[in-house]
Amino acid sequence: MGQEGTPSLDSQLHRDKKHKDKMFGLILRPFYWLTKLSEELHWSFVSAVVIVYGINQGMSLGLSRISTQYYIKDEQKLQPSEAQVYFGIIQLPWVVKPLWGLLTDTLPILGYRRRPYFILGGFIGVVAMLSLSINQNLHLASALLCLMAGSAGMAIADVTIDACVTENSISHPSLASDMQSLCGLSSSVGQLIGFAISGFLVHFIGSKGVFGILSIPAGLVILVGMMTREAHVHNSAYKRASQKFSDAGKAMWMALKCENVWRPCIYMYISLALSLHIHEGMFYWYTDAKDGPSFSKEMVGSISSIGAVGSLLGVLLYQNAFKNHPFRGVLFWTQLLYGASGLVDLILVSRVNLKFGIPDYVVVVSDAAFSHMIGRLKWMPLLVLSSKLCPSGIEGTFFALLMSIDHIGMLTASWGGGLLLHAFNVTRTHFDNLWIVIVIRSILRILPVCILFLIPSTDLNASILPTEMLKSKKGDDILENQNMEMAPLVSSVDQHLVVT
Repeated sequence: MGQEGTPSLDSQLHRDKKHKDKMFGLILRPFYWLTKLSEELHWSFVSAVVIVYGINQGMSLGLSRISTQYYIKDEQKLQPSEAQVYFGIIQLPWVVKPLWGLLTDTLPILGYRRRPYFILGGFIGVVAMLSLSINQNLHLASALLCLMAGSAGMAIADVTIDACVTENSISHPSLASDMQSLCGLSSSVGQLIGFAISGFLVHFIGSKGVFGILSIPAGLVILVGMMTREAHVHNSAYKRASQKFSDAGKAMWMALKCENVWRPCIYMYISLALSLHIHEGMFYWYTDAKDGPSFSKEMVGSISSIGAVGSLLGVLLYQNAFKNHPFRGVLFWTQLLYGASGLVDLILVSRVNLKFGIPDYVVVVSDAAFSHMIGRLKWMPLLVLSSKLCPSGIEGTFFALLMSIDHIGMLTASWGGGLLLHAFNVTRTHFDNLWIVIVIRSILRILPVCILFLIPSTDLNASILPTEMLKSKKGDDILENQNMEMAPLVSSVDQHLVVT
């Protein structure tokens, strides 16, 4: 009997050992993956992606969002409508993203295309954040200028790392998907960490203290510029810069005149512009209203972190369930659900949830997760569509142009929301008409379904652009392919996450 039982015991031990080895392998797999990328692409590139996407763009955006809200409310003493308008102004540097792309592609500094722009972006960010942190009683105009400068430094670094990713995707095509995964993972994890700790940091060291901490990620971008490996360009590149600017501008104008391009662009702008942002009105109600929930800084940060998780779930849901569905169908249902999700704020403001014994925090967290998930589901088809609208030869710069159109739409939504809050007299102490603003906002979110005919109804795998716009020029490309900036989708998605 003992001899018969021994093989069974040995096989069990072998299975346990195999299971432990498998679990250990899963834990170490990310490290093996990073080691592989570092060996193939050099450790400096992998470090640059993690620093720019994960720390400077991901974590900093999470930290700066909450700290800026409290800084504008508590330090500058602004009304909700004013805060909403100024938040749109802070994002202006992202509207001119094509300009940063053209500069880093066509205008070398001291013989380098990328390194000086990393250093420039990091330096601007350090000066801006330290100025906000150190100066006492900073005038509103100066504070806005510093916040815009910090946003500009982040945008310049973002565009420059986009260009580096594209160059490596061209030279290492088999690793292109791995690079995009590294970008997405770095940015997502960074934002989750930033939002999760933002409330605690604002509570313990104040919003100005957080601005001081934000100078560290910007300083790391300067380090990226110093350690980035890049070949020195010839003097002839300077002589061709103005011609490249002119040629790229003409090519983009020709593309925008194509019906298959301007129709979706109009839809994207209107869809975003009608999604009015009233977040500052809700933020003031969360924290200042006498009959409101009076959330602490830690709670506000945790709500934003849950929203980031919901947004990630939206990406996974789109990737696994909706990526093969026609654009019109996905946009129709997500636009309706996006409008409906806005009515959850109405439940909160009317205090209906308390009548059913549902705590405010539970409702807000559920709303944050659901609305961000739906918002991401709505946003992903537009990004995929944008990538299909880029003519050959100017793919990167034209994609950046499309993203700037989207940012103009979000800027319009932010200013429109501010005007709506002002029109209905929603102030720091008066929230009686906030429910009307919520209802109008939710109705406007649904209206873009009326212009879905502007979106192509063609097969997802078919080309949207005319054949002649898909043919690449030989010999004298409008912009050299090796220097073309093809902005990864994750950059635009995560920037949209922060402002929604």
